[in-house]
Amino acid sequence: MSPHYVAVIEKEADSAFGVWFPDVEGCFSAGDTLEGAVANAAAALRQHTEALESAGRRLAAPRVVDDVLRDKDVRTSVKAGALLFAVPLLADAGRTVRINISLDKALVDQIDAAASTRGLTRSAFIAQATREKIVG
Repeated sequence: MSPHYVAVIEKEADSAFGVWFPDVEGCFSAGDTLEGAVANAAAALRQHTEALESAGRRLAAPRVVDDVLRDKDVRTSVKAGALLFAVPLLADAGRTVRINISLDKALVDQIDAAASTRGLTRSAFIAQATREKIVG
C-alpha cells in the first residue's frame, strides 16, 4: 500500500487552489479547480520525491492527520477555511513487471492512438492514466 501524505488545500478570492504538504518541505502545487488541484498535488508529490531521491535524499515518513493538525500553520489554514486531504505517493518501485492483460481490440487501438499523440509507449500511457485515475 502506498503511503499517504496530508495536503492542505487553500483558496483565496480570485486565485487558483493552492496545495502544500506539511510533511514535505518545498512541495507545492495548484489547480484552477478543486479536482485539478488534487490531481496536480499527486503529480507534484511524486516529482518532488523523485527529485529528492535523485539527489540522494529520502522523503520523511508521513504523519497521521492528528499530528499534522498540531502544526500552527496547519491549524491557522484550517481555521481560515482550508481543507485537508490525503494524497497517495505513487512512486515507482524501481523495476518493471511484465503482465498479460486482455482488452477489446477497439480499446487497444484507442490506447495506442492516445499514447502516440503524447509520445508515450502503450505501457507508459497505461501507467500514467492509472496514476491520474487513482488520485483524480
